[in-house]
Amino acid sequence: MSTTTTIETISKPNVGVYTNPEHKLWVEESKPNLDSVKKGKGEDLPEGWVTVAIKSTGICGSDIHFWHAGAIGPMVVTDNHILGHESAGVVLATHPDVTHLQLGDRVAIEPGLICNNCEQCLTGRYNGCEKMKFLSTPPIDGLLRRYVNHPAIWCHKIGSMTYENGALLEPLSVALAGMERSGVSLGDSVLICGAGPIGLITLLCCQAAGACPIVITDVDEGRLQYAAKLCPRAKTYKVNTSLSPPDNATEILAAANGIKPRIALECTGVESSVANAIYSVKFGGKVFVIGVGKPDMSVPFMRLSTQEIDLQFQYRYSNTWPRAIRLVQDGVIDISQLVTHRFDIEDAVKAFETSGDVKSGAIKVMIQSEMDS
Repeated sequence: MSTTTTIETISKPNVGVYTNPEHKLWVEESKPNLDSVKKGKGEDLPEGWVTVAIKSTGICGSDIHFWHAGAIGPMVVTDNHILGHESAGVVLATHPDVTHLQLGDRVAIEPGLICNNCEQCLTGRYNGCEKMKFLSTPPIDGLLRRYVNHPAIWCHKIGSMTYENGALLEPLSVALAGMERSGVSLGDSVLICGAGPIGLITLLCCQAAGACPIVITDVDEGRLQYAAKLCPRAKTYKVNTSLSPPDNATEILAAANGIKPRIALECTGVESSVANAIYSVKFGGKVFVIGVGKPDMSVPFMRLSTQEIDLQFQYRYSNTWPRAIRLVQDGVIDISQLVTHRFDIEDAVKAFETSGDVKSGAIKVMIQSEMDS
């Protein structure tokens, strides 16, 4: 039997934020239970694992989708299911063979658990692991809990970084993966489709990378105003849903002062938005889709073909967290500007309602939890 070292200062029971196939949302007790966390017994940590008190968790669009729709593609909620995968907290307990983490270390949690045996894992593209267990993707419970057990190797030290910024490293990792694979570089003309959290973080990354001009689009004027505050030199365009993709592309080109984008970073996954991007980029350009969409969609094939446009996609991220931590710690990217609302974990239902309501003005909603009374 393994032994653990723990901090004996916790008193609140563990709770999680659940949804189910009936699209209900509620907060109730979860594992590991309080006695296990306090004593390090009952659910002894596996080798290489630690216990973390979660302090901040961001609500992702996928969390809202699993709640409202019950599925994203083949990933279906079939039972009571804990949401959340954007989290940071403090180490409460470590298995004896964990040497790089100590009690009290502040960490951001990378939520994917991989097999380390398949080709994708062995070649460094572990986001494509054939046996991936991604926390919050059914049937694997997520991180929206007060305490979790997790492999230490996927708990990244964040030093004095705020827990909120630590939680935001996950969506920043999504944006960084898109930046790397799309090849955005200094002076590139870039179109960003979607001014939600991923689109806005992508905007901050493009600004830091020296892309110009930058145009960002959305159907919501409030989000475009938010984008303009984040990056004053970016041009904004409110998509006219009554216009065809070619006509929206004409307006996007006008916003960019006639400079066609070399790269479009599509952050919505919406079919019409992907089409807008395809009609906007220059000959030989690239449309890089970061957003998650419906299982099947139509694209303007001949536009892609006759303009030699590359259509490329992204699935999560790999090897991004150390870079994300450096960018935030050195002040290259200020992700704290994305947080608009904060709720205690007991008020998680209200937090989700706020995040899912476009009229609320929410960009990134944070759920916070305290381990002490």
